[in-house]
Amino acid sequence: MPNSSVEELTINFQDENGVLLVKEADKEILTKGTWATVMFKYQDLDKVSGQYKTPKYAIRRYQKQNGEYRVKSKFTVSSPIQAKKICEILTRWVENETSDASGVEAED
Repeated sequence: MPNSSVEELTINFQDENGVLLVKEADKEILTKGTWATVMFKYQDLDKVSGQYKTPKYAIRRYQKQNGEYRVKSKFTVSSPIQAKKICEILTRWVENETSDASGVEAED
């Protein structure tokens, strides 16, 4: 199924029998355009128990080619503990930034 808009992008994944192996729980679009960045919260199916596992988080970069978005890179945060550490570090880094919003260093 082609993904012609960022809003159509999903991390949901079904097997050939229609069983939802990866279930999207939430999605945030970080950037749109020819290059799009999307953050997903999702759960993998435990095939033994039939229950979905602890949520994971993924950041995916897509490039639009021939009218369709294709994954170009992806990063998975595998646990809530790792997610919290990433948030803490990014918060600390952002709070200590001295540049303006354009990313250009502020001049004295």
